[in-house]
Formats: sequence, C-alpha cells, structure tokens
Amino acid sequence: MKFFESLVISIRSLFSNKMRSVLTMLGIIIGVGAVIAIMAGGRGMETAVTSTLEDLGTDVLYVQPTNPDAPGAAGMAPGYAGANLTLDDAEAIARIHGVLGVAPTNESFVELTYGSESLNSVIEGSTPEFQVMSNYELASGQFITERNVASRDNVVVLGSTTAENLFGDEDPVGQRVKINDKRFTVVGVLATKGGSMFGFSMDEIVVVPITTYQARLFTQRTPSGEDAVQSIGVLVAGPEYMDDVRADIETTLIKRHRIDEGDKNDFAIVSMDQMIGIFSQITGVVSIFLAAIASIGLLVASIGIMNIMLVSVTERTREIGIRKAVGAKRRDILLQFLIEAAALSLVGGAVGIVFGWLLSLAISFIATFAGFPLEATLSPVHVIIAVGVSLVIGLASGIYPAMRAARLNPIDALHYG
Repeated sequence: MKFFESLVISIRSLFSNKMRSVLTMLGIIIGVGAVIAIMAGGRGMETAVTSTLEDLGTDVLYVQPTNPDAPGAAGMAPGYAGANLTLDDAEAIARIHGVLGVAPTNESFVELTYGSESLNSVIEGSTPEFQVMSNYELASGQFITERNVASRDNVVVLGSTTAENLFGDEDPVGQRVKINDKRFTVVGVLATKGGSMFGFSMDEIVVVPITTYQARLFTQRTPSGEDAVQSIGVLVAGPEYMDDVRADIETTLIKRHRIDEGDKNDFAIVSMDQMIGIFSQITGVVSIFLAAIASIGLLVASIGIMNIMLVSVTERTREIGIRKAVGAKRRDILLQFLIEAAALSLVGGAVGIVFGWLLSLAISFIATFAGFPLEATLSPVHVIIAVGVSLVIGLASGIYPAMRAARLNPIDALHYG
C-alpha cells in the first residue's frame, strides 16, 4: 500500500471520530501553546531588559560594594548598610585618565505626596552626572546641580510618569512635594524615556542630590562611619579605555581601602556588556526552566495519544484482518497507524503554536497596560522546535499501537467481534 493511500485512510479514520480526535489533540494544543507562550514571553523580556541596559550606554562601568565581611567591617557603625564605597572614592575615580564623569548613586523606595495625591516611587540620590550617565533628557526645568549637592538642598527632579501621576496637567516645576514627610521643591521634570528595570518603569523615578539623600532621607554608613554609596557609575571616554580604566579603578580602590595582597576585594567592577550578558543568561535559564515544566503537559498528551491509538486498534481489529487477508503487509498497517498518530500530533502542534502566540500577545498587552512594556517575540527556531517535538511525540506514542496492529494474525482478526 502506498504512502498516500495510507494517509487518506488515516485522515478518514480521524474524521470518523471527530470529537475523540479533537479531545486527543487538546493536550498537545495546550502543551505546545504553553511552551510557545513562555519562550516568546521570555525572549520579549530578554529584549526589553537588554534594550533598557543598552539605553544606559555601553561605555559605562559600575563599581559596587561586595564582601561586607572584608577587613575593617568589624565594629560597624550604626546604620551600616554593608557598603564600603564613599563619595571620596567617587572623587578619586573621577581623577583617573579616560574617565569622563562619575555618578555615585544611592537608591531606595519612598512615598511622594502632593496635596491629596500620593504614590510610591524609586528615589535616586546622585549627582548632576546621573542625567548623562542614564541618558535622560529634561522636559522642563533643570536637573540637580553641583551647588545643590554641595548645599544639601531639598530639591527634586521628577520622572515623567511620576510628575503626571502627581500633578496631572499642572506644571510641577516650582511646586513643593513631600518625600517621606520632608518637603522638597521640584526643580525639573525628565522627558519620557521608556523601558523598565526589575518591573519598575524608568519614568517613575525621582532624583535628589546624593548629599541630601544621605543627610535627610536615608542614613547609611560604611564600617568606618562615613556616608555610604551603593554604587558608582563611571562614564568612560571610549571602548579603547575600558581595560585601562577598569585596572586603574581597581588599583585606586585597593589602595584607598587598604586591602592587603591576597585579601578579597570589597568592591566589584561590572561593565554594561557584562550586565547584559548576565541578564540574558538569567532570562534564558528561567525561560527554559518554565518551558520544561510546561512540557510535562506534552508528556501527558503523548500518553493520551497512545491510549486513543490502542483503543482504535481494538475497535478496528476486524478491519485490519480484512486488509491483511486481501494483501496488506505488516509495514502497511504499521505505516497507517503511525500516520494517524503523527497527524493528531502535528495538527495539535500547529494549532498549539497559534494558541501560544495569541497567549503571548495577550500577556504582552496586559504587561504593557500594567506599565511594564513587554513585546513577545516568536522566533522561527521556536516554531521548528514545536513542530519537531509534536512529530516526535506523535511517532513515539503511536509506535506501540501501530506495532500491535501490524502483528495481528489475520485469521484471529477476522474472527474478532
């Protein structure tokens, strides 16, 4: 019997039991759809994070405190935050050749109040270089100045979303808001930037002078009792200076922190490319892990296909006997049932791909509506993998029923039922 004849017979058999075929495919549809949605959503999340990090600039190094148990942490001062970086460290780094600017930054969550309106926001305590380092533009007013930093002024610059949520159509510049019950004057509003980090919009921030942050909002100390800095952004003159600047920063901080040779550094230097690579790995691993969990549904679906094919073999035992009696060979019977199983799986997989894509679009829409822009991306590789997995599941789950059908003795089969 030729392949196309087996295909026609298989399709007729599936259409003769439409409801059973649809219910059998349902497991494949849900399983493949879940995997596709997770992979597309994960790729979209990776793209969003990468885009946000790239917007911050690739010629940037970040110095962060690590190892709070480093020498000198004993006898910690009250308010110790596990940080060993200070504003003096930032000033020392700024003097390194190839460094265009530094932005020491502290970050936390605060409550902002204006009249009867209040909201929670991310506050950045930093210096004027923060604007350049983070690629923000001003929509109105001005950014914090060196004078504001030196005088510890109670001034604040609002992100575009924060300003809109607090003031609506009113001009915020010159108005006074409360941050953790302390009054601050709004001196500027940032232009809309877009993007998000760790689920928070880049337009929902507020920026104050780092000295004001340290003195009036959140007191954090190093082991030696100095005002602590959570991170220091370093703007490098160009890619060709990266390695030299990194080495000079390490040498400078080792000397300033009196770290002996062989001791562990109490700081880490991370480039933007490294951060992008780390986040890509994290999102990739999470996506694969979730897809593996969703794949359990495909295993259940394969068992369902095998069960239905065994039932089909039993119901069609007499038909198999007649076909063998008129000359059908074992491979013809084997091929027919394998085609039926593969057809169930492939059609279910195709519908599952469409279902998964629609599901990922729905998730993207909900995430974007909630303020976390996410654009699901379906790669051709995902489609190929889904189709391949569906075919393998169909063949694997149909092989045993097909072999059982092929082994039937034609005489016994004719007497069945």
